[in-house]
Amino acid sequence: MEQATIAREEIDFSDHERFWPRPLDERHAAYALLRREEPVSYHPERATARFAEGPGFWALVRHADVLEASRKPDLFSSAQGTSIRDLPDEYNEFFGSMLNMDDPRHARLRGLVSAGFTPRTMAAIERDLHAIASARVDRLLDEGPCDFVDTVAAPLPLTAICRMMGIPDEYHDLVRHQSDIILDPMSTPPGIPRSTAVFEAGRALASLMDEIVSHHLRPDGDDLTSALLRAEVDGQRLTQQEIQSFFVLLTAAGNETTRNASSWGLRLLTDHPDQRAHWMADLDGLAPGAVEELIRFASPVIQFRRTVTRDGVQLGGHTFAEGDKVVLFYESANRDETVFDRPDRFDITRDPNPHVGFGGPGPHFCIGAHLARRQLMVLFKELLTRVPTIVADGPPERGVSSLLNVIRSQRCTWEGA
Repeated sequence: MEQATIAREEIDFSDHERFWPRPLDERHAAYALLRREEPVSYHPERATARFAEGPGFWALVRHADVLEASRKPDLFSSAQGTSIRDLPDEYNEFFGSMLNMDDPRHARLRGLVSAGFTPRTMAAIERDLHAIASARVDRLLDEGPCDFVDTVAAPLPLTAICRMMGIPDEYHDLVRHQSDIILDPMSTPPGIPRSTAVFEAGRALASLMDEIVSHHLRPDGDDLTSALLRAEVDGQRLTQQEIQSFFVLLTAAGNETTRNASSWGLRLLTDHPDQRAHWMADLDGLAPGAVEELIRFASPVIQFRRTVTRDGVQLGGHTFAEGDKVVLFYESANRDETVFDRPDRFDITRDPNPHVGFGGPGPHFCIGAHLARRQLMVLFKELLTRVPTIVADGPPERGVSSLLNVIRSQRCTWEGA
C-alpha cells in the first residue's frame, strides 16, 4: 500500500479548515515528517470568529520529548491551561478542574479524588459496567444494523459515569446533551454564541450535581459522589465547587474519550480481521494488551498544551522562553518509529507498548485510565461473545477536531442481522 505524503508547507496545526479535516494517513505522514526533520515546530494562532490572534505555539511530536515535558511540570506548567487557545481563568478552573493545575493544588485535589475510589466504590462500579455493557448489546441486537456510536459507544460510558456518580436514570439524557455541547461545536444550539452555550452547559451540569448532593445521596452510599463527600486527606475535604468541576470534567472528558475509543475499536477490528480472530481465541487473556494497542492506535486525545515557566528551558534541540506555549502531540508520539516497531501496524500482542494515550508520565497521567480500560475490556468481551461477526459497515463519519479523535457516526452490521 502506498504511503501518504504531505509537504512541510501544508502542515499547520492551527488550521482547522485545511489541516485537521485531512485523511488520517496524511495526518500521520505530517507527524512522521516533523519527527524526522523538525521535531519542535512553530505554528501560529490566527484570529477567528471566537479568538483574537495569539502568540502561536511549539509542537512536540517525538515520544521522548513528550515524555520529558510530562515529567517536568515545574518547567512545563498546566496552570495556564491545557487548551492551545488562552481561555479565561474561570473557564480553566471550572471546565478543566485538576487538568489546569500544578502542585500543590493539583496534588491536593488529585489526592482527595483518588481517596474516593475506595474498594467498595470500585466493586460497585465493576458490577455496573457488566450490567450496562450487557444492556447495550441487548439494545444492539434488538435494533439490528444501526449506528454503533449512538446505540453502544456513546451511551455506555455516559451511563457508567452517571451510575458511578449516583445520577438517577431520568437525568442521563440531560447529562449527555450538556456534555455534547461542551465538547462538540456541532452540538451548539443555533443562534447561541459558542462560549455562551458551553458556559450554560457547564452550569446545568453543576446544578445537577448540587441537586444530587442535596436530594439523592445516602450518607452511606457506595456511589462515587458519596465517597468523594466522605473522602478526607490530612483533615481536608473536597469543596462543593471542586465536586462540581470534577463532575463536569468526568462527564465531558471521560465520556467523550471512551466513546471514541470504543468506536475506533470496532473500526480497527473490522479493518484487521486477523487481530480480531486472534483476540476472539482468548478474549480474557489478550484483552489487556488489545485495549492498550487500541488506545495507542486510536489516540482518543490528540494533544494537550503546557506553558514554559522560565527562560532557557531546552528540549528537543530547541531553547524556549518563559511563557512559550508547548503542545504535546500524543497522537504523534504513539506512532514514533524509534519507539514502536512497525508503528502503523495494529498488533494486539505488541509488547512492550509504552504509549501515551492516557498522557505522559508524571502528575497529570489520566486519573481515569483504569476505569477507561475496564470499560473497554468489559464492552468488547460482551460484544465479541454475543455478536462475534459484528463489523463496521462503511466508512466512519469523523468529527473535525485538533483535540479529540472523534467518530460522530459509524454504521454496523453482522451476519444474520
